[in-house]
Amino acid sequence: MTPKKIWANLTVKDARRTAAFYSRLGFETNVSDQMPNSGSVTMGEHGFIINFFGREQMEYAMNGRAADLSQANEIIFSLSADTKEEVSEWARAVRDAGGTVVTEPGKDRADYYYCVFADPDGHKFNVLLMEPGM
Repeated sequence: MTPKKIWANLTVKDARRTAAFYSRLGFETNVSDQMPNSGSVTMGEHGFIINFFGREQMEYAMNGRAADLSQANEIIFSLSADTKEEVSEWARAVRDAGGTVVTEPGKDRADYYYCVFADPDGHKFNVLLMEPGM
């Protein structure tokens, strides 16, 4: 088997609010009147897509087992950065767009410079400078 594409589907409270958040961060977003409380965002050079669906849709599709982000996180996405300044720019942009900076920009135990943020629904991303010691 060889998948032609991979994407993520995440549970959100309000897909239009979530799409607006990612749009403010500069990502291409898509919302449709044909599917209420759903939307998507395209990220990165290879066009990785994250779809957003309201809790009712995801609960139905997953037989009542959609993640409760107040209890845990189902995944953390990683975004690459080229400089320390870019990591800090992400933190500022996330705050300005209505997200939460979970971990302020700084070095981790392996000496990588990074920060962690959450979107309005609590989905986590880290922004990582891929060269340790920078």
